[in-house]
Amino acid sequence: MKDLFSIGEVAKLFHINIRTLRYYDDIGLLKPEFVDPKTNYRYYSTNQFERLNTIKYLRALDVSLEQILTFFEHREVDTMLSIFLDQKQKVEKKKQELELIEKKISYRINQLQNALNTPNNEITIKKLPKRNLVVLKKEFSTTENLEHLIRDLERNYDLDSVIFLGKVGVSIASENLYQGNFKFYSSIFVVLESGDECEKTNAVLEEGNYASICYRGTHAESAPYYQKLMNFIQSNHYQITGDSVEITIIDSGMTNDSSKFITELQIPFNA
Repeated sequence: MKDLFSIGEVAKLFHINIRTLRYYDDIGLLKPEFVDPKTNYRYYSTNQFERLNTIKYLRALDVSLEQILTFFEHREVDTMLSIFLDQKQKVEKKKQELELIEKKISYRINQLQNALNTPNNEITIKKLPKRNLVVLKKEFSTTENLEHLIRDLERNYDLDSVIFLGKVGVSIASENLYQGNFKFYSSIFVVLESGDECEKTNAVLEEGNYASICYRGTHAESAPYYQKLMNFIQSNHYQITGDSVEITIIDSGMTNDSSKFITELQIPFNA
């Protein structure tokens, strides 16, 4: 017994949890050298330290326990090389996923910062890039709850629900804008970002100039702000080139304080 180490001693030596060592025993990855039949205490020999070092090294590289078990069953250089090559591919894929997540986070940060820094109830002219959309054409009231429509959009186009935050919008048809009818929307849509997995893009917002206004409130409060935009467009003799774009950037999904809700209206035009 003098050449053996208790499970607690091994745990301290290798900075590893006792429960983890017990689990390694259970799955056959690292069996103790000796188990006291009276106490069921586990003891390990120094001969097992190299194996434990290898396990820790591979786990630090995020190699799965299944792969590590395979390595010890076929303890060859080629087996280890195969594990490394496989793990390298997984790391490269994870890097791409993280880069995409970083882009999405950066987009959301910019969107929120712009919304918070843009003066409320002031008209600005924006030159906006092309935007790909998935659109559900349907007329509905500006006071209607959008949740069931969002679910229809998600279901009809096999969209992942995680892509919706901050990107769901509604539109008023251009003919209704000219007529001053701001009570009904003509469609609901989601703006697709790079990396959003959707093969059913069915609309595009072309690059161009947009008269824009931000206000504190929800879709139900949009009418006077549409009127203000239309007055601006008509007083400058601009021509509307498409339906409106209306996106609530900050809503109940982000804060319980309704006074902090921010909605942006955009109307495309040609000078």
